[in-house]
Amino acid sequence: MEIELRGSTPPADQIREQISGLIAAGRMGASEKLPSVRQLARDLGVAPGTVAKAYRALETDGYVEARAGGSTRVSAKASPTPRPVIEAARHLSVISTSEGVSLDEAIRLLRVVWPN
Repeated sequence: MEIELRGSTPPADQIREQISGLIAAGRMGASEKLPSVRQLARDLGVAPGTVAKAYRALETDGYVEARAGGSTRVSAKASPTPRPVIEAARHLSVISTSEGVSLDEAIRLLRVVWPN
């Protein structure tokens, strides 16, 4: 995991987005233990409060469960995104990159074509 401390997105939001993305992509499974707040903070070079804030947001969103004793694990209710959707997203990223389309532009286009 990497975070951009000088970016426009706050570090806690970057951590939340990356972990939720790993869960959605099936790279982290149900009941898998996340690093401790202190360990992840050390690894990323951020304050423990930043990681704690991200973990609280992930818990609120239903991605993780905080357990007695301080461990945080992927929620059994958090299900990965279906494989065809992940494959389509990867395909979109490859085509977009080769055509010089930025991530922000690709997201904007998805929002335009998304059915209501």
